[in-house]
Amino acid sequence: MTHRKGVDSAEIHGTAWNAFQEAAKVAKELGLYAAGQDLLSEAFSGNVRGLGPGVAEMEIEERPAEPIIVFMADKTEPGAFNLPLFRVFADPFNTAGLVIDPRMHEGFIFEVLDVYEGKKVLLNAPEEIYDILALIGTPGRYVIKRVYRKTDKMISAVVSSERLNLIAGRYVGKDDPVAIVRCQHGLPAVGEVLEAFAFPHLVAGWMRGSHFGPLMPVPQRHAKCTRFDGPPRIVALGFQVKNGKLVGPADLFDDPAFDETRRLAQNIAEYIRRHGPFMPHRLGPEEMEYTTLPKVLEKLKDRFVVDVQAMMEVEKYKKREK
Repeated sequence: MTHRKGVDSAEIHGTAWNAFQEAAKVAKELGLYAAGQDLLSEAFSGNVRGLGPGVAEMEIEERPAEPIIVFMADKTEPGAFNLPLFRVFADPFNTAGLVIDPRMHEGFIFEVLDVYEGKKVLLNAPEEIYDILALIGTPGRYVIKRVYRKTDKMISAVVSSERLNLIAGRYVGKDDPVAIVRCQHGLPAVGEVLEAFAFPHLVAGWMRGSHFGPLMPVPQRHAKCTRFDGPPRIVALGFQVKNGKLVGPADLFDDPAFDETRRLAQNIAEYIRRHGPFMPHRLGPEEMEYTTLPKVLEKLKDRFVVDVQAMMEVEKYKKREK
């Protein structure tokens, strides 16, 4: 939606919440599976944050030409945007404008959010690239929330950062995150933004939110997660904003130029699926906290016995560490 009421407007969030509730009502009437599972509360308190739905908002001063891309992902988590957004705004091998456009040459500011602690930090690229990578390389915890152009602090991108399982305290599905990216006129070109998705990198999610799989860029007509409820996929809709209104969209991944990316994603999916319930296909234990794994450990805890030889090896290792 576009509007003139600013970020976190209770009226706008209320409109969105009512739309979600009505859609969930129809889904339940149709007997659809997991209808309304993302709506974690019946009560609206003026803001949908923390109630389940992901939120991506930015307040802008409209430029004479204002192209934006809305990315919508399925079967994954907000950290899925970490790698592509880093490439868009900090990698000159992806974004030529970082080298040759004087309005971008100073770099960008990354706002990185710790979704477990609820804390954020602002880091500058290119000066602090290694620090940025040290954090966002753990996408399950550290998420790029916003990106600003360094020269004038202009908002350039925003990502929904809500994680359903952390909010609900149980597994209720992956987060289906979204992102808004502004383009052109001193920002990365549309083609530079899309180029970052030409590599189907591995993201967490897929079946039951518990597996790694390739993020496949697809047109809207192929946005159907079927094989093993996936693989995870992403749609890119291009709009022009003019006089506060959205013009479009253009279905930007509906292009044979991404056919090889999709083919590579299918090869990756075929390979990693053969691992079945084994890591690295299945997520690590820290990400399985909201599945049946804790119940399995609880059930078996009294059946674990000390292996003397193994314990001696552990003690030797501890002494060497000291």
